[in-house]
Amino acid sequence: MEGCVLVLSDHVFLPVSAVLAAIKELGDKRAERSDPFIITQASMLKELPIESSSKDIVIFISRMQGLPSDHLLGEISRVLRSGGTFLIQMSLSTGGNLDEFVSTIKRKLMLSSFLEAQTVDMNPLIVAQDVKCATVKANKPSWNVGSSFSIKKTTKSLPKVQIDDDLDLIDEDSLLTEEDLRKPQIPIASDCEIGSTRKACKNCTCGRAEEEEKVVKLGLTTDQLNNPQSACGNCGLGDAFRCSTCPYKGLRPFKLGEKVLLADDFLAADI
Repeated sequence: MEGCVLVLSDHVFLPVSAVLAAIKELGDKRAERSDPFIITQASMLKELPIESSSKDIVIFISRMQGLPSDHLLGEISRVLRSGGTFLIQMSLSTGGNLDEFVSTIKRKLMLSSFLEAQTVDMNPLIVAQDVKCATVKANKPSWNVGSSFSIKKTTKSLPKVQIDDDLDLIDEDSLLTEEDLRKPQIPIASDCEIGSTRKACKNCTCGRAEEEEKVVKLGLTTDQLNNPQSACGNCGLGDAFRCSTCPYKGLRPFKLGEKVLLADDFLAADI
């Protein structure tokens, strides 16, 4: 059986024993009966001379410290069939942390769209005694880019809740106090607001009686009473004498006591 397995390496040559050990570790009878296609110094190639989706298994063996490039992983994914297996064996110097190195390899494979990355225990034949080795196996997704499939919609029924009849339930009315049950009292309108004269009542508490006394003392007319009362007495002198909160800010000077009337074109645009 030919064309089932592709073996890649960064080395100039690759021992056949290392290739056979990696294929045996996969446990694929079909791969064990096939003749592997081996490419050395694979990282130097811009493109693998292999047709797309033509290999079931790709094995990458390297003694170099760096991980394979994104471009090489993309080429490996291209030549693999959907659901194909990718086995990567990388070496690590004695001073490095093997667990962190394996995690880095798995994360690299996940970002390159490989799934189900898992560690494989095998005896590397090309690694020296002072070098550790990490072997990780992953799979290419079983679907192709642009493929579509229907999603089965499952409707889950709500769980049944059984209420015990003997369960003591709290009466909501018992939580209310006498203050909560008391009917709110609507405030009665003041006598000052009743009648067309709008005079203060005998027991006035709203302040109208004090205002009427002030009007009598000052001798103000109705028009003067309707106008806002000045706090500083300079409202009629003009903006130069008015305070910052003056209601007549921006109006022309006028005599105190006269009703201020706006011109008909006061709000008209100048342009």
